[in-house]
Amino acid sequence: MNIRAESGGLSFKTMVSGDSISKGVIYDEARSKYVILEDNYVSLLQDKLKGGLRNTARFGNTLVKGFGNLKRDVPKEKPDVVLIEYGGNDCDFHWEEIAINPDGEHSPKTAFPAFEAMLLDMIGYLREQNIVPVLMNLPPLNAESYFKWVGGNNPKSESNILKWLGSVTKIYWWQEKYNSTIMKVAESTGTRLIDIRSAFLQEPDFTRLICVDGIHPNREGHRVIYDKVLSFIRSSEPQLLQDGGFHPASAY
Repeated sequence: MNIRAESGGLSFKTMVSGDSISKGVIYDEARSKYVILEDNYVSLLQDKLKGGLRNTARFGNTLVKGFGNLKRDVPKEKPDVVLIEYGGNDCDFHWEEIAINPDGEHSPKTAFPAFEAMLLDMIGYLREQNIVPVLMNLPPLNAESYFKWVGGNNPKSESNILKWLGSVTKIYWWQEKYNSTIMKVAESTGTRLIDIRSAFLQEPDFTRLICVDGIHPNREGHRVIYDKVLSFIRSSEPQLLQDGGFHPASAY
């Protein structure tokens, strides 16, 4: 990241810009509602960094909304690095509309070309402010669970959505397109990338890391994200950690 840790790293500031994943939102099955996980990956990182960490992620954020908020937050927060986590809402569709009209034309919340262009713009904006951008790609979704979720377990809705989709696996494929774009942008711009997706896919069954809705990482999923981000910091800027990057084998 080429970050200069002044005053032992105490003046270093990180900002997280993202959606509900970075906000720490999970689905609580016991209470049948979305809640904020107290020990989400961002809050776990706050206890490890020497400098400050500001989480500006919001539930429902698309890249369009997030970029607008970023331009407002950056002058106030003056971060040294911004962790960018978007795509899950951008690639999503208005499923209720599809369930009603499966023969119509439906667009994602952020069009595919616009997603790439805006991601490039965001990286350019941050670099103009002498801020280091770091991209995070998407954790995989559980297509079967997500299909059931957006269909509301309603046979008619599920039938109509499936008619429009053609195949449930298309949900996974479509999200993968946006994920691939994040990786493409990282490579073309020389931007650091934290490969969350691979960390999930290395698990024997990544679906155990995802909530019943098929898309939000659960408590175990957040731990995987935390471990991956922490590993990234240890290997690139260990001086920014409270322990200086030292991690005895007994800790793992």
